[in-house]
Amino acid sequence: MTGRRRESGAGTEPRPKRRGASGDKRERILSAAIRVFAQNGFYSTRVSEIATAAGVADGTIYLYFENKDHVLISIFEDRIGKLIEVMRRTVKESTDPREQLQRVIALQLGQVEENRDLAEVVTVNLRQSSTLLKQYATPLFVKYLEVIAGVISDGQKQGVFRTDLSPRVAARALYGGVDGIMLTWALGEPEPKALRKAAQQFTTLFLRGLSPEAAPDAE
Repeated sequence: MTGRRRESGAGTEPRPKRRGASGDKRERILSAAIRVFAQNGFYSTRVSEIATAAGVADGTIYLYFENKDHVLISIFEDRIGKLIEVMRRTVKESTDPREQLQRVIALQLGQVEENRDLAEVVTVNLRQSSTLLKQYATPLFVKYLEVIAGVISDGQKQGVFRTDLSPRVAARALYGGVDGIMLTWALGEPEPKALRKAAQQFTTLFLRGLSPEAAPDAE
């Protein structure tokens, strides 16, 4: 086996997919990898198992991905990147910062509820490698925070959110809350519409904390 075809290569720079590669086949591999990672765990999964689940030859995986780490990175970048783009469009659908946050929270948890395997891969499997998190998850995390912090900053300017809080700190708190809900849901027993209910309750809790009435000087 060549150095290119390693099962794991954390810390290496993934090469981009080939220009002539089929997007449909790449998507099929990513979808198969999500199922296999969720079932077996990242470190226990072999590239050959992903290939079998995708219905392609083992060597085909390496036309699109450098190694197993690159597959996991690509899942995160693709799915979370798309989520951020949808978040940005969702924010533009309303001028009320409170409604914007409500829609964003509902969007995140609603999409995850429809794909339990993806929730497990993003919240559990990716955490198994601090190297991958630092190198590849951080840029997307920053973009996510920028969207949320922007909404909170606008709300402060409009007078609907308290001004004694840092928008970025509040954005991190929102991320932490949503991530915690996703994690416990992914690891627990599935409940019908559990995340939609959680989205409503978390939105209420978070917006009350941002309310000007909750500021210390309002007491």
